[in-house]
Amino acid sequence: MKKIKDQNVRLYNGVEMPLIGAGFWLVPNEIAGRVTKDALSLGYRMLDTAQGYGNELGIGEMLESLNIKRENVFITSKILAEIKNYKDAKESILESLKKLRVDYIDLMLIHAPRPWDEMSECKYNYFKENLEVWKAMTECYNDGLIRAIGVSNFSVDDLKNIMDNSSIKPMVNQVCFNPHNRPLELIKFCQDNDIAFEAYSPLEHGTAKDSKKVLEIAKKYNVSFAQVCLKYVLSHGTIAIPKATSIDHLRNNLELDFDIDKEDLASLDK
Repeated sequence: MKKIKDQNVRLYNGVEMPLIGAGFWLVPNEIAGRVTKDALSLGYRMLDTAQGYGNELGIGEMLESLNIKRENVFITSKILAEIKNYKDAKESILESLKKLRVDYIDLMLIHAPRPWDEMSECKYNYFKENLEVWKAMTECYNDGLIRAIGVSNFSVDDLKNIMDNSSIKPMVNQVCFNPHNRPLELIKFCQDNDIAFEAYSPLEHGTAKDSKKVLEIAKKYNVSFAQVCLKYVLSHGTIAIPKATSIDHLRNNLELDFDIDKEDLASLDK
């Protein structure tokens, strides 16, 4: 069986997306290049960034300097959550292409269904505005500037809005998923509708190491808390993008050639 780092998920449009990637949230631009180089040297094939992360430029500069084959790296970026109109969305995609120094982006997502300062209280759903952003994305997709398009932090209702009003439905929904944040009904909806589910923050920003249950299981299998969390989200058929900046942590997140039994996985579900 292939190692985790070599496994792919086939999106409904036929694009092959790596099962695990390197997340770049809160990675400063000044070290993003070094993290990119380290990740690729260890065998990562997917880099997950966003316009809001402020590190597309650092990633792009390193990719250009390494002179690696473009098809060997799967790049994800995300349109700012605050952008909710066609014109700005289209311009932002072109700007991301420029910063990343690539001719196409493998996966582009709407970062959130609402601006971040409105995510905790859903006073307005932005259904109409998200369709404007989606229109810009589908045009870039049809023009070959993006290989796959999707969303992030979208609920079932947010997904249905696009599914009911566009000929192209999201190919991916990227949502926080870990042992203490388990959107299992949303995962099932996505999988039932052939939308790949991608787990961000699978390590709970590192706080999973404070979980008694996670540590018990880690001790049982002689692995790290991070490896337990990653095996947990992968067991649900999701894609994972753990964030790490040290080469040791990047390496550890790929060393997943062990199995957690069904009883222990079920205990994490609870």
